[in-house]
Amino acid sequence: MSGHEFQSFFPESGQVDMSDTSTNIDEATMAELRELAGRYPQPRSALLPMLHLVQSVDGRVSPAGIEACAEMLGITTAQVSGVATFYTMYRRRPGGTHHIGVCTTALCAVMGGDALLERVCDKLGIEPDETTADGAFSLERLECNAACDFAPVMMVNWEFMDNMTPAKADQLLDDLAAGREVHSTRGATITSWREAERVLAGFPDGRADEGPSAGDASLLGKSIADANSWHAPKPEDVL
Repeated sequence: MSGHEFQSFFPESGQVDMSDTSTNIDEATMAELRELAGRYPQPRSALLPMLHLVQSVDGRVSPAGIEACAEMLGITTAQVSGVATFYTMYRRRPGGTHHIGVCTTALCAVMGGDALLERVCDKLGIEPDETTADGAFSLERLECNAACDFAPVMMVNWEFMDNMTPAKADQLLDDLAAGREVHSTRGATITSWREAERVLAGFPDGRADEGPSAGDASLLGKSIADANSWHAPKPEDVL
């Protein structure tokens, strides 16, 4: 089979940069890692949130973070690395202050996702899986954000930015670069990728109730049903 028959957009997805041994993990971080492990009947169930906490501190899945998780959970570093390299939300190299994701799958692609990604690449001067020289932005080509009714979709630090256009993307990146307040379309005020990672680790920042819980496109079917007094049948009526 020719090597040109299949193109991977994730050529480095299985690698953690082990050459960079720097870390910001301190005793406070270790205490929070132990707290996470203590939340589960089986401590190793805490590995996913623990890796998010490592990222919030080190900006990536660091060698020191892998070792800390392995030692605390009584598993091998290979087992931790296997999890960290399986999920694309775990970064193998340092990310930017803001992590930008552009969906180019199926409907988002049809609605302009590829053009959107091209504009973001040109604007930032980087390609997917790269970080700007000033560390302000990192970029990722995302596989389906489960928000097809708002296509094309971008994400900033895992918060939704719906119905995007190249012009909207330009303005969004300019606002973030200038430090202006940016609100997710259906979520919280944008903070930073590391702060978002801390929330994913299980340490709330008090912003869970910011923004609408759903958008009009998602609620359209319910609105039509309400207007026509339509209701789901009761289970006993359909047996």
